[in-house]
Amino acid sequence: MGTWGAGNFDSDTAADHLSELAGRLVTEVTEAMTGDPVGIEPDEYGGVTVPCNLELLLVLARQGWVGVTLPSPEVIRSWQKTFLAVWEATIDGLEPEPVYKAERRAVLNGTFERLAEASATAG
Repeated sequence: MGTWGAGNFDSDTAADHLSELAGRLVTEVTEAMTGDPVGIEPDEYGGVTVPCNLELLLVLARQGWVGVTLPSPEVIRSWQKTFLAVWEATIDGLEPEPVYKAERRAVLNGTFERLAEASATAG
């Protein structure tokens, strides 16, 4: 209880802070996934920030600090299905180079998969 070490994240207050920070990231992703699909198209704000937020959650989770809770793997994979369906339906309208399209698809899938795996091993 209180402080258990000298590290920046070795206290109840730091754990509470991380919990709130991670919670905000999850809330933003949840809202994007349940909102208007246009908001997560590749050239829209959510289409860029959702993968960023997932990557930030993964970075926080890998640190092993107290206070970081990830959504279940099932929720993450549901997000993946939703996000990638919108991406696949709209990316060609932006006329990407085929190489970029393939590389970006792999990065997006990998981001969701790594977070789902981290969630599965954390629980």
